[in-house]
Amino acid sequence: MSNLQKLLKISPDKVKAVNSVFLDPDSQVMKNFFEVVAKYGTPEEINRKHKAARKMEHLYKIVEERNPAAIQDLNWLLEQRDRGAFTSVADYRHKVLGAAADTMKFKDKYAVTLEVSALQYFPWIRPMAEKALAEKTLVPGRFIAVRKMKESELDGDLPAIVAALDIIGASFVETLDTKGTDGSNPHLGGPATITGYFGGVGEPNEHALMWLDEFLYYYTNYGVQHVLNLNAGTILLGFLLYRLGVNIQFKISVFFGSDNPYHALWIMTMAKMFSREDGTSPLIGFNWSNSINNQTMELTAEFRKALGFEKVVRFEHHITETWKSIIIQPYDRRAELMQIAGHVANIAAKHEGGDVEIEQTLAHQSDILDYFRDKKEVIESGDWDNMQRNFMEKVAAANHTARDLTKAGLSFIAAKNLHR
Repeated sequence: MSNLQKLLKISPDKVKAVNSVFLDPDSQVMKNFFEVVAKYGTPEEINRKHKAARKMEHLYKIVEERNPAAIQDLNWLLEQRDRGAFTSVADYRHKVLGAAADTMKFKDKYAVTLEVSALQYFPWIRPMAEKALAEKTLVPGRFIAVRKMKESELDGDLPAIVAALDIIGASFVETLDTKGTDGSNPHLGGPATITGYFGGVGEPNEHALMWLDEFLYYYTNYGVQHVLNLNAGTILLGFLLYRLGVNIQFKISVFFGSDNPYHALWIMTMAKMFSREDGTSPLIGFNWSNSINNQTMELTAEFRKALGFEKVVRFEHHITETWKSIIIQPYDRRAELMQIAGHVANIAAKHEGGDVEIEQTLAHQSDILDYFRDKKEVIESGDWDNMQRNFMEKVAAANHTARDLTKAGLSFIAAKNLHR
């Protein structure tokens, strides 16, 4: 077997052939890539624009122009953070465990990131924070948004959310509008034609470059650094852009369907090929398909470490899911998380739905299709409060996971600037 395995070695001439494509000045696909990048400047100029756009004074200025009422909530959040109003990690552990917390050794090396999807609207942030203050619970350390970017940009929610999550110390991933629901495939409509997505989720023809263009626009104008990535072509474009020196990052979406270790090995092999000399990659999150089991994560963790990516690439795993329109319910992977969280590092526990026992009692259950609704239609339908309740139940589910982790002597990562 060892002799047979040696046949898999990639010879230098194969690498040379691949390099000849990427370095060919006459390659049209590479010319098209560089034309999009050039619209925003050199990599150094692009990064400078990003840093300027991410500064708090710049974000505040845009919010003041488009949604001045949000400034009050941002300032309130700053005040609560600066006075240390939120529970500390030690106090939280003591609340859950009592005196036993003082002697228990927690596995901080394997801390699980508490993640919630989807944070669609800025006005949901203050109620979440107020509840955490009142109940001495946690604000999660990672959020995903799937709202229409242009809509969020125009009403000021986008810069307000970026500012708020920088204030609290939580990471934030946006979903670009170039994601397959933008008419990119003229043969697809809504759920009635969903089988058409089995061939891939929507970046056909020129849309991969449109995704790149859109990413650079939000990167340089709003400081958006992390986005979802759900297509093999746009994943490669992200690798190329980072290799040039542009400090973007992305996570692979659950819609990409990574459901086995060989699929992960393919992606991480390419990530290694285009990693920088310091070993970093723009691939910082790997959202598994809902169908994977713990063994798949354990096997992938082996070569993730061998490739030098254990601290770079986070495994993002759905613990709860929206009640409607995506999977068969009940769906609850919390018990499985407890089995793996103590020996596989860098996992995010993603909560896309509330706890099963709560969801099934709600008049308006969480629904993945709610992510694609216009804000105006949500308000006119009377579902605004219902959708905020859905979001709050997801945060409550993340807190449930934090309690279970704590009881098991395991660690969590919440909003780092609030829970010290």
